[in-house]
This record gives sequence, C-alpha cells and structure tokens, in this order.
Amino acid sequence: MSRILHSVIKGHGDDLIILHGFLGMGDNWRTQGKKLAQMGYRVHWVDQRNHGRSFWSDDFSYEDMADDLLRYMQHHNLDKAILLGHSMGGKTAMTFAAERPDMCTKLVVTDIAPRYYPPHHQNVIEALQTLDLETITDRTEAEEMITHFIEESAMRKWLLKNLYWERPEKLGFRCNLKVLAESLEEIGEPLLGTAFYEGDTLFIRGDRSEYVQEADIPMIKMHFPRAEVVTVPEAGHWVHAENPEGFMEALIPFLKAG
Repeated sequence: MSRILHSVIKGHGDDLIILHGFLGMGDNWRTQGKKLAQMGYRVHWVDQRNHGRSFWSDDFSYEDMADDLLRYMQHHNLDKAILLGHSMGGKTAMTFAAERPDMCTKLVVTDIAPRYYPPHHQNVIEALQTLDLETITDRTEAEEMITHFIEESAMRKWLLKNLYWERPEKLGFRCNLKVLAESLEEIGEPLLGTAFYEGDTLFIRGDRSEYVQEADIPMIKMHFPRAEVVTVPEAGHWVHAENPEGFMEALIPFLKAG
C-alpha cells in the first residue's frame, strides 16, 4: 500500500494544500477547493492517514501526520506551499510549519488553537462503533441507527461519508475506526512549547464555536507572532461549511496580501 497521502489536485498556480479534520476527508473541502482553483491556485485536498482513501497505520500523532505531509510534498516535487488546515488538520499544519518554515509560504488554521483539548469525540466514535456493517444494507438504515447518538441530521450525513461499498451490499469504513478510537488523547495534544513560525498566519474561527477563545490568543501569538485572528459570523466549528461565504471573505484577502 502506498505511503503517499491520497489527494485530488485541481487548478494551476501557487500550491495550496488543504488538510481536513478528525473523521473527515479531503472531499469535505471539494467546494472550497474548486473555488480556490478557479482563483489561480493549484489546490490539493488531501486525505490524512487513517482517513478517506489514504493508508492506514497503527501510528497516529501530529508528528506522524507532519511527516506524511513532507513525503507528500516531496513526492509531488513541491518546494513550498500554502497550508490550510481545519481542526485536526490545523494542528498538522501548525506542526509542519513550525518544523519546516521554509516549506510553508502562508499558514491558515481553521477553528483550532495550539492548546490541549480533552477528548470529546467519544459519542461520535461510539455511534460508528454501533454500526454492524455485516448486516446494514444501506446508508438510511445506518443513519437511523446513530440518530440517538447524534441529533443533527447534517452531522450524521457528514459522519456517514465514512461509509463506502466494499462490494455490492457490503458497506465498509473509509476511516481506520479502531486506531482513531484509540487515539482520542493524541488528537487533543498541544503544539510543542518550542514550536515557532514567524510567517504570515491566519486563524479563522466561528463565532458560535468554543474551540478558539479570547484566552487562547496570547498562546497563538507566542507560537505565531504574525498571526491574525478573524471571526466568521453565523458559524460554528465547521466554519467553511456553515458560512462558506463568510469563510472565503476571511480567507481571500489574506491569500492575496503580499
């Protein structure tokens, strides 16, 4: 199995790599990726390890995922790129930028701070673990089974994008559910105290999200002294999906500056 991350690449111009969040996949960013490609960027929406169509591994940490990104860039002959990461992907991007600042031209972090987060995805993991894929015959049945775990319909449909047809009438998981369930503590790990990136940096947060609070800004500035923090209205943690126009209004001026 290839150890190079799976991606979709669209457009021409400066390279821009998008890294999704926990239990997501690059395809979650297809709409934004296409728009950015139309604006003159070569956009890579990437599946991180144990997610989407990328390889599975028992090892799962931000160091591992930053190393995956390095191999990806080397494989595609990228000397540098703009990095855009959401949640877990944001911490991967932060880690990479701090370790290899010469390869990151600009950094965009969406709705995550460099601090520690206690494990909080247990209900989502438990919902997926209840699905008996030997007996479930379609996505509608799967959604019904997780309704009492997850009330929001949009969240259920997003989560069930992790299902695919292994063969006719047999569903499987795109994500490595076993390893991800065992890695909830690693997902919340903070950035190393010595991590530092002095390039252009933008943190985008949703006004209804609690992931990036005012109290986090001094820590952000400590690691990323040139960081700007922009709040998108009418948006929670999935800023780009909940207010796509507001997200792009925050992002584009930063990308175009300089």
